[in-house]
Amino acid sequence: MLEPSNNNELPPIPGKRYFTIGEVSELCGVKPHVLRYWEQEFPQLKPVKRRGNRRYYQRQDVLIIRQIRALLYEQGFTIGGARQQLEGEDNKADANQSQQIVRQLRTELEEVLDILKR
Repeated sequence: MLEPSNNNELPPIPGKRYFTIGEVSELCGVKPHVLRYWEQEFPQLKPVKRRGNRRYYQRQDVLIIRQIRALLYEQGFTIGGARQQLEGEDNKADANQSQQIVRQLRTELEEVLDILKR
């Protein structure tokens, strides 16, 4: 996700369940209006909205924002390029999970086959 050098610049993420937009702004070094813009540009970023459209971000959202920040500000990606990069990582995670499921099914089927052979 983030390079270790990038984590040193930003404050540690507290062990809270939800963060306000102001807290996320400080944690990620990005202004609130930029966070609202990124919500429109990156489908992975979906904070919970409560009364009065107040945004509440979870830890995963903060990590995604830090990743977007690193892609845009430190690695020089455009918005479109960063979006593609994040989608590629999502696809890799989905492929990994699919491979694990297939391995597990295969193991279980081999066990059933062994039982049937007896």
